[in-house]
Amino acid sequence: MSAKLGKPGAVTATAHKLARLVYSMLKHGTKYVDQGMSHYEEQYKKRVIKNIQKRVIKNIQKRAKQLGFKLVKAINVDK
Repeated sequence: MSAKLGKPGAVTATAHKLARLVYSMLKHGTKYVDQGMSHYEEQYKKRVIKNIQKRVIKNIQKRAKQLGFKLVKAINVDK
């Protein structure tokens, strides 16, 4: 986030997000549930893998276009 907003903007955005979460929890009486570090690590891994897959697909499409090919999605046909 700091890459887009800069350090002061990232701090403000994070504080705003935390304030909204706390307000919502107080308003609705929601209890805090610590999901543990492994939960966040798993989310991070999924996000990283998804981003890598997008980059790879984009690079393959770009390279195919340079070579004069057009990529199309394959249709799965059950036998």
